[in-house]
Amino acid sequence: MDVALLASLAVLALIDSTSFGTLLIPIWLMIHPGAVRPGKIMIFLGTVAAFYFAVGVAVALGAGALLPAITRVLDTRPAQWTLLVIGVALFFWSFRLGSHSGKGQAGAGGRLSRWRQRVLAEDGGTGALAGLALVAALIEVSTMLPYLGAIGLVTTAELPVPQIVLVMAGYCLVMIVPALVLMLLRLAGGRRLVPALTRISDWMTTSDTVAWVVGIAGFLLAREAAANLYLIGA
Repeated sequence: MDVALLASLAVLALIDSTSFGTLLIPIWLMIHPGAVRPGKIMIFLGTVAAFYFAVGVAVALGAGALLPAITRVLDTRPAQWTLLVIGVALFFWSFRLGSHSGKGQAGAGGRLSRWRQRVLAEDGGTGALAGLALVAALIEVSTMLPYLGAIGLVTTAELPVPQIVLVMAGYCLVMIVPALVLMLLRLAGGRRLVPALTRISDWMTTSDTVAWVVGIAGFLLAREAAANLYLIGA
């Protein structure tokens, strides 16, 4: 298996590890008043990872079966021009996403506040927490551009099915490693780590992470399409 492919997938997985479901919600569980409950965090992260693993394998295998037809379509000039337009649109849309204009910012903050209350109030046991994790994963699966990019890399690499399953499992594991590391640090450091985790939570709540991801993805897509159209050097 290509080392460059694995390195690219690792980078994408680490970007995905900073998302709402893979890091922010686990941090909320870590800073909840009282003793840390690692079992709840593990159930949540395990459910999210299992969901993305299942989606990734299903999409990669389905796309692999259709890859020859998809490749023929994407190799045409109209398709490349379409991808170029989409990439440029995503790039400029990222600036709008990143603007801290009042109504949108307040709406996002309100949604996150409601989610935080829902997570911290969840006392319904393992099934309820796993269901909450599935809802969170479903909400953000379509916005996880790095994950979709990773599926594309795995598909175009034309790996055999066992390697696809192994690679996607490794991707999902790397995706939850940062949260697991923070959980271990929280258990070892006790309440002393809460202020630092709270600052991370506050930063993630108000940051432009999604805007950066969309902008980078748009730039890379536009650059690839422009190179295929010989508008720029490869």
